[in-house]
Amino acid sequence: MPPMTRRPSRALFGALAGGGVLLLVAVVALAPRPGAAADPSAPPGSSLSRSLEASGLPLPHAMTDAEFWQFVSSHSESSGSFPRENLTSNETLFERVIPDLTKRVKTGQVYLGVGPEQNFTYIAALKPSMAVIFDIRRGNLDVQLLYKAIFEMSADRADFVSTLFSRPRPAGLTAGTSVADMFSAFARVAPSNEMYARNLKVIEDRLTATHKFAMTKADVEWVEYVFDTFRRYGYSVRPSPTYAELMTATDEAGSFRSYLADESSFAWLKDLETRNLVIPVVGDFAGPKAIREVGAYLKAHDATVGAFYLSNVEDYLYQDGKEQAFCANVATLPLDSSSTFIRSSSRGRAGFGGIGGFGGGFVSSLGQMAAEVQSCR
Repeated sequence: MPPMTRRPSRALFGALAGGGVLLLVAVVALAPRPGAAADPSAPPGSSLSRSLEASGLPLPHAMTDAEFWQFVSSHSESSGSFPRENLTSNETLFERVIPDLTKRVKTGQVYLGVGPEQNFTYIAALKPSMAVIFDIRRGNLDVQLLYKAIFEMSADRADFVSTLFSRPRPAGLTAGTSVADMFSAFARVAPSNEMYARNLKVIEDRLTATHKFAMTKADVEWVEYVFDTFRRYGYSVRPSPTYAELMTATDEAGSFRSYLADESSFAWLKDLETRNLVIPVVGDFAGPKAIREVGAYLKAHDATVGAFYLSNVEDYLYQDGKEQAFCANVATLPLDSSSTFIRSSSRGRAGFGGIGGFGGGFVSSLGQMAAEVQSCR
C-alpha cells in the first residue's frame, strides 16, 4: 500500500461534519489576560476573541510555547478526512512562480498556506514575519510539529536531512555543498534503526516535555508513524515526485529554489520555527471560524497577508459548491494590492471572477487576492 494512504489501525482523526470540504490549519500567538485562564474552545465573539481583537499590539517577534499552543487549540476546528495523507507535495513546478512572487509580495508580511513541506520553500523565499499553515487533517498539524522539532534539532541542512530520513550524515558535506550533491550523498547511505529510535525519543521529548505541547496520544502516534514512513521509504515517501526531486527542482532560470537549496534559506526558516512563528491550525477553508479569526488577529496587529498558497484546494471547494464561502472568508483578511494567491491545479481554475488562471497541465499560478475577492466583501 502506498505510504501516503496507509494509516495506523487506530482511528486517529474524526470525520468532518458536512462532507469532504478541505480544512485549513492556522495558528497565531495570543497572550491571555493576566490572571485569566484562556478558554481554548472560545467561539468568535467570545471574550477570548474580543481580547485578541482589542490587543492593538504589533505582531510578536516570538511566541512562548504556551501562546503557540493556545492559538493552535483555540483556532482549530474538528479534523476532517481526505482521500490520501499527502505527506509530501506532488507539485513539481511549484518553484517556477517564485521569481515573480518575490517581486509582487513584500517581505515581513504574513504568509498563509496549506499542506506539508512545499510551504517551507515559499516561506524561505518571501521571508514573512509569521506563517500560518492550513489543512483539512489534524495529521498535517502533527507533520508540521514533526518538522518543527527537526528544524530546532538541526545545526544545518545536512543535519536536517540526516534526521528526517534517519540516515547517518555522509562525510564531506559543507555549507557550500549543492542541494543536488547533498541528496545524492544521502542516497548512498542506508537508514539506521538505531538512529531512528534515538531521534524519535528526542523529537517526542522536545514536543511534549520541552515545549509542553498538550498533544493527544493520537498526535504522538501520528508523529511516530510519519517519522517511521520517512525512515522506511526514504525519498520515495511519494514515489513521484520524490523528496529529492522536489528539493532539487528549479525555477525557469535553472536556479535551485527549495528551502534546502542553501544554508541561508534553511537558517532563516529554522529561526522562524524556533521563534514559534510557523503555526499549524485545523480549520475549514469555507468554515465560519479559522480564516476569519486569524484575519481578526492580523487586523488587530496591523499586519497584512502577503501570500496565500492554496495548492488545488479550490478544486474541492468548487466541487462541493463552497467556493463563495471561501471567497467571503478571504475577503475578511487584511489585504493590500500586493497580496497574492499561489495556486496549483490542472483544472483551469482562473480564480474568483476569472482573474488569475492556469496554463496546461498541473502548474502553479499567481492571482491578486484583493481584486479577486472584491465581489465577496
